[in-house]
Amino acid sequence: MTAVLERPLEVLDVRPRTEKPRWVTPSLAALLLGTALLYLWDLGDSGWANSFYTAAVQAGSHSWKAMLFGSSDSSSFITVDKPPAALWVMDLSARVFGVNAWSVLVPQALEGVASVWVLYLAARRVSGHAAGLIAGFVLATTPVAALMFRFNNPDSLLVLCLTGAVYATVRSLETASVRWLSFAGMLVGLGFLSKALQALLVVPVLAVVYLWLAPTGAGRRVRDVVIAGAAMLAAGGWWVALVELWPTGSRPYIGGSQDNSFLSVLFGYNGFGRLTGNETGSSANQWGATGLTRLFNSEFGGQASWLLPLALLLLIGGLWVLWDRVAVRASLVLWGGWLVVTGLVLSLAKGIIHPYYTVALAPALGGVIGIAAVELWKKRDDLAARGTVAGALVISGVWTYRLMERSSTWHASQRPLLLLGTLAAAAVVLWLPLVRKAFLPAVVALALVASLSAPALAAVATASTTHSGAIPSASPSSGLGPGGGAFRGGGGTPTAGFRGGGMGNLLDASTPSAALVAALKASASAYTWVAAAIGSNAAAGPQLASGEPVMAIGGFNGSDPTPTLAEFQKLVAAKKVHYFLGGGSTGGGPGQASGGTSSAITTWVEATFTAQTIGGTTAYDLTT
Repeated sequence: MTAVLERPLEVLDVRPRTEKPRWVTPSLAALLLGTALLYLWDLGDSGWANSFYTAAVQAGSHSWKAMLFGSSDSSSFITVDKPPAALWVMDLSARVFGVNAWSVLVPQALEGVASVWVLYLAARRVSGHAAGLIAGFVLATTPVAALMFRFNNPDSLLVLCLTGAVYATVRSLETASVRWLSFAGMLVGLGFLSKALQALLVVPVLAVVYLWLAPTGAGRRVRDVVIAGAAMLAAGGWWVALVELWPTGSRPYIGGSQDNSFLSVLFGYNGFGRLTGNETGSSANQWGATGLTRLFNSEFGGQASWLLPLALLLLIGGLWVLWDRVAVRASLVLWGGWLVVTGLVLSLAKGIIHPYYTVALAPALGGVIGIAAVELWKKRDDLAARGTVAGALVISGVWTYRLMERSSTWHASQRPLLLLGTLAAAAVVLWLPLVRKAFLPAVVALALVASLSAPALAAVATASTTHSGAIPSASPSSGLGPGGGAFRGGGGTPTAGFRGGGMGNLLDASTPSAALVAALKASASAYTWVAAAIGSNAAAGPQLASGEPVMAIGGFNGSDPTPTLAEFQKLVAAKKVHYFLGGGSTGGGPGQASGGTSSAITTWVEATFTAQTIGGTTAYDLTT
């Protein structure tokens, strides 16, 4: 590292701006409008989507305190198990437009469109408009992106923040700008407030590239990275400090923790526990064995791996052929480093890793493919450049064919055509000197259509699928993970996951009857919570239907030790809780034995109060 920092100054080869070709503006408009259409079309059909987060949005739209902490209910009993920045965007939308499917999900779709635009800007700045358009198209049509930008998990804001952070780093490398690098740090900090430590996976990549290639002296490079780190810490750490310093008696319990501390969530359940598997309530091991092939298996493969072989081969070949182009090298290392580091973590982590987490790979895939493909094409007279592109097309075409085979009836007639088209494009690229110049646009079109069509079709299939629950899955998918969805149409019949899964109310909320909603709303103002239920999703359905706060005992899966039996008995004695609703989780979480405070509370209620059935739901009136 010392040798790297002490090398002579090197000015990045950032080219001066030239006049835009006429095709750029309509092409960019088509990309952004097409992305918006893909992400917004029939968006409300998924209803509450992930009811766990939608209930928190409802709470935040009624209470500023609930919004600040990310509480599950407006009386702020317990928070969700993530930092609340992603919820804040939806909270504000719900305050303006009311709590409904569109006010919750439209912000996610717009974050997706913004991510595509920022990625376009980043790739265009280094390699031109064509690179930006290809990069943006890859991101927009990655199936898991079409899933998560139409859903209300925190991943949408995370992806936007990280894409913006890489763009800001690209800008900082042009003139060794500490302002742009600090802005990158601030965006990572905001990403941290969206999904905790996952946002920090890009930090080593950003820091190393700046220390290596920024056109200034070694001392200033180190200073700039330290300043950017401080900006990141301030942007992401203020909320953590506020939560830890706030008196525990006047704030909600921190969901996902065993000791009411966000630091425990940060470094345990939502942090290092994801890597080691040592986390309370873990549902690990249901997604198959860990290892370098994990991203290609039956559960993960259909999410973001369609173009992963293409990106990796273009990354390796691009760095080899284009090493002397400093700006291109820096961008390839930025996007490629993001891709490799995040991909390895998702592949090797032993804790809770769901397939939709791979949405964090989508911008990196687009950045690598857009920049490397365009820059290698510019050097097409070089056999190594042509060989890299041709080889990448062949491997990518074969892998795409294998992925499409996993859903036997999905676009079955198009599979061989796409494979043959990719192989033909590869052969023509390899023997490009024999091709007349007039046919070059046709070669480019053939390569792009053949290699990018399959994931685009899968993205359309995903957008044509209703999704709900905690673990959505892109279509087509051969996996049977819970929380997938029901296919609505478009190009065959992809296999989607089960809706709600087989874990009761753990992964999806039920829809309560009109009779139960009426009972909850009756004299609601007399109670702090109109009901209590075990687990957040068991509480979310009645809360969303009634518009009144429902206590989620034990947090997301009922395993958080709050409230204790004595605390709950005290609340009941004070007439602060009206009903206890049966039918939720018993507090063990998936793969764990029942027990803890949730089980003790359930046992006490069943022994102390008389069960009644209200609209098909077992309920106990705690005021009698």
